Parts: sequence; structure tokens; C-alpha cells
Amino acid sequence: MPPEKLNILDQVDAQITQVFDPHIVADVNDAQVKVAKFGPLFDWHSHPAEDEAFLVLRGRIAIDFRDGVVELGQGEFLCVPRGVEHRPRALTPEPVVIMVEPAGTVNTGDAESALTVAAPKRLQAEG
Repeated sequence: MPPEKLNILDQVDAQITQVFDPHIVADVNDAQVKVAKFGPLFDWHSHPAEDEAFLVLRGRIAIDFRDGVVELGQGEFLCVPRGVEHRPRALTPEPVVIMVEPAGTVNTGDAESALTVAAPKRLQAEG
């Protein structure tokens, strides 16, 4: 039996009700593909031992760095190298973003706050 496909945008709209609440889409080798809706303000943080990749599926986001800002729109991709302090935020209402990072990576990295999600839920296929 082949693997089940997943319409990420449909399931994000059905299952994710809060911004910055990452859900696991899939495990790929030692990495996880996660998806989240972004909100207007997140914590400054870094991931000392992990790179973190962002792919915007819908809307626009900004990723603030201490020395500048990178804006991303639908279909645009950015990899933040390990150890680089950054702060993602929404530029449009609840943009949907895929993140790829090593399994077990905490969304707030080296910063702990009310936005920290240590055990993300899994995005479920329809039905």
C-alpha cells in the first residue's frame, strides 16, 4: 500500500488554531518537516547546533536578524545557519510556513518562553 498523501494547507486550516504552534508533517531520516501559522511577534533565539530552513506556503513573513531583515513570500525559501540569532514574524495574517530541522529541535531554540512548544503535535491526514 502506498503512503498516504497530505494536503498541508487544507489540514493546517482544519487543525491549527493558534499561531506559532508547530505541527510535525513528517519525519525524514534524522529531520522533521514541521508546519505552522506565524503571528506578528516571536522570540529572538538561535539554534546552537541546528540549521533551520523556512519555506513559505501562503502569505508573507519576515525573519529579523541582528544586522537586517529578510522578507519571504509564497514559494520562497531561506536556511538560517546554526547559531545565528533570528526572530520570525508574520507580514500578512497567519501565513503558513514549512520548517525543516533536525528531529527534536525546539521552536524557540535557546530561548524559553510562553511560545515554546517542546512536544509538537502531528498534522493528521484527512479522514
